[in-house]
Amino acid sequence: MRIAYVINSIEGGGAALPVPMIVHFLQSEGAEVIVLALTRRDGRAGPAIEAAGARLIVREGGEKDHGAAGRWLDAQVRALQPTHIWTSLTRATLFGQIVGRMRGVPVVSWQHAAYLKPWNRRLLRLLQPLSRLWIGDSESVTALTRDRLGVPDDRLICWPIFRADPSAPVAAPWQPGEPVRVGSLGRLHPVKGYAELIEALALMPPADVPFEVTVAGEGGERAALEALGGGKGVRIALPGYVDHPRAWLATQHLYVQPSRSEGLCVGAHEAMQAGLPVLASAVGELPWSIVDGVTGQTVPPRDPAALATALHSLLSRPERLADMGRAGRERLLERFSAERFEQVGRQIVVRMRAMNFNPRSP
Repeated sequence: MRIAYVINSIEGGGAALPVPMIVHFLQSEGAEVIVLALTRRDGRAGPAIEAAGARLIVREGGEKDHGAAGRWLDAQVRALQPTHIWTSLTRATLFGQIVGRMRGVPVVSWQHAAYLKPWNRRLLRLLQPLSRLWIGDSESVTALTRDRLGVPDDRLICWPIFRADPSAPVAAPWQPGEPVRVGSLGRLHPVKGYAELIEALALMPPADVPFEVTVAGEGGERAALEALGGGKGVRIALPGYVDHPRAWLATQHLYVQPSRSEGLCVGAHEAMQAGLPVLASAVGELPWSIVDGVTGQTVPPRDPAALATALHSLLSRPERLADMGRAGRERLLERFSAERFEQVGRQIVVRMRAMNFNPRSP
């Protein structure tokens, strides 16, 4: 197989993290993988994709020049002559479906998003028959793909986007006399709910132990979040992206994910892998992964008061955090084991090999 793996961009962040993992697996099954990015954005995901052994081709264009992006992708497919097109996220999927139909190349589409803009949802539902196979990145997104896009079960499979790594760094337990370090990984974007986190911190009564909150990520909401924190008298550190997120997570004691919407949420699962308890909004896969009171806690999204209450409760007895984190790590290593990941991946490869390939000339 020669797979043209079409993605929206090589921006850093959770959506880009699984690409090298998927590339590596497909290559281990004998496929050649060429990653085609419709735009660059910050480019932070590029080195990891290339390190996985994939050829990476990035279009030097923007996010709104759809006609130019479609023509570029068509030219790449004609030149590369892939046996399959693999797409990820809405823009890449729509263009991949159209080009695949034009050139007789079967399309496999990966769904990550729990939230779809209304117009994107209509387009994806209309064109969903053009993808021979749909993959949901989690149980929750798979169900949404079935319900929202009308994808039948015989063209839909759940392949969780997370593959556990038992060798990942593990956080040290909190020790009396040190502040509780509360961390989060995510884009500075409204969907991540960091404004609600600031509101929650402003509502909290004084904690019994000192604590500090850090959000490692970057995005367009930086100025707004800094202004909100300043106005509320809340201190929250925004250091930008961290180069080694797993090592950084191992320096924390508690992870918080106050998102308004999520699919699987790689950051929260990386935190559980690091042995951190997770306080998160009950969205996407998070209620499936977090056991309230055992591995962490979930609260309703967009509810700063509930978030403040839960955070204060966890901080009131920081000696419990390490045990909760250990329970979360054990649950994650079992649920997202490498064996399970590879088993489902091989089922997908078998189905791809059975797809008809009828290349059409320009």
